[in-house]
Amino acid sequence: MTSPPIKLIIDTDPGIDDSQAILGAFSCPEVDIVALTSIFGNVPTDIATRNALFLRTKAGRPDVPVYRGCATSLCGAAKERIADFVHGRDGFGNTNQTFTETEDAASPGSAAEHIVRLANEHPGEIVVLCLAALTNLALALQLDARLQDKLKGVVVLGGAYSVNGNVNPAAEANIYGDPEAANVVFCRIERPKLKVIGLDVTHKCVLTTADLDGLKGCGSRHGDFLHDISQFYLKYHRESYGMEGIFLHDAAAFAAVVRPELFEWRAGKVVVVEDGPARGQTILDRLERPWIGENAWVGRPEVEVGVGVDSGQVVAFVVELLRSK
Repeated sequence: MTSPPIKLIIDTDPGIDDSQAILGAFSCPEVDIVALTSIFGNVPTDIATRNALFLRTKAGRPDVPVYRGCATSLCGAAKERIADFVHGRDGFGNTNQTFTETEDAASPGSAAEHIVRLANEHPGEIVVLCLAALTNLALALQLDARLQDKLKGVVVLGGAYSVNGNVNPAAEANIYGDPEAANVVFCRIERPKLKVIGLDVTHKCVLTTADLDGLKGCGSRHGDFLHDISQFYLKYHRESYGMEGIFLHDAAAFAAVVRPELFEWRAGKVVVVEDGPARGQTILDRLERPWIGENAWVGRPEVEVGVGVDSGQVVAFVVELLRSK
C-alpha cells in the first residue's frame, strides 16, 4: 500500500540552496507542502518572505500559504550577519528576478502561530523542515507546550558536530543565527521525532559544476533558473573552498525527510553555546559513558544527529528532482 504524502512545512530563508530544496520538494510526489514560513538568515525576513512567495509561484503552487516569521532572534536581537557574499543581496545570486508578488501577499498571522495551528489540525501528520535559524519553531514550542506530541517529526539543518563551522571555527550559520532558539528546540523535541543534519553530512554532498551545467537547457521546469542563481554560489565555493561545485546543505536536509535511510544517525544530546567566541557551537554528548555529577547535558532529551551519509545516492536523488519536467 502506498503511503500518503508527508504534510510538510518548510521554514526557510531563501537563499540559493533553499531554492534548490523548495523547488525540489514541490517536484517530489512524496510530500504535500502545506505552508512555507519565512525567517532571517541568508537574507533578512522581509526578503525571505518575498522570495518564498516567488518560489511558490514559480512552482505553480500559489495556493500554498506563506507565513512571515520573526525578524529578530528569540531574545529580540536584530539580524547581525547577512550572507550576501554567499547568496547575493536578493538571495538569488543577484540575478534580478522579476517579482509579481510582494511581501504584502503573505498570509496574515505569524509563522509560529500557523505551525501550531497546522499541527493541531493535522495531529501526527506534519513534518517541519527547518532550513534556517530556529526562532519560528522555538516560538511555536513556547505557544504550545504539547507541540512535540502533535508533530510527526522535525528535520533541522544546523550545527557542526565533529567539524569546524562555516561562520567561524565553532559555529554553523543556522544555529549561530539564534543559539537560544536552538537550545529551546533541542530541549523540547526528542528522538525519533527530531533529526538534525549538520555540516558533518552536508559537506559530503556536492553538486559539481558539471551537475549544474547539466541543468541549463535540460528541459526541466526549473533547471535554467537554478543553474543561473547558483553561479554566484559557485563563485563563493571556488573562492572559499577551492572546489568546483557547491555543497547541498538544504537539499540534503530535504532528502533526510523522505530518504532517512540514506543517512547514518547517532543518538545524543546537544547543548548550544550561547555566549563568548564559541557562540552557536553545537556540542554533542555521544552517550559513550555515564557522567558523574551534574552538567548541562543531564536531563536533556536525546535527538538523532546525522553522522554519515550515502552522498552518491543523496546527490542523485536531488539531481533527479531538480531535473523534473
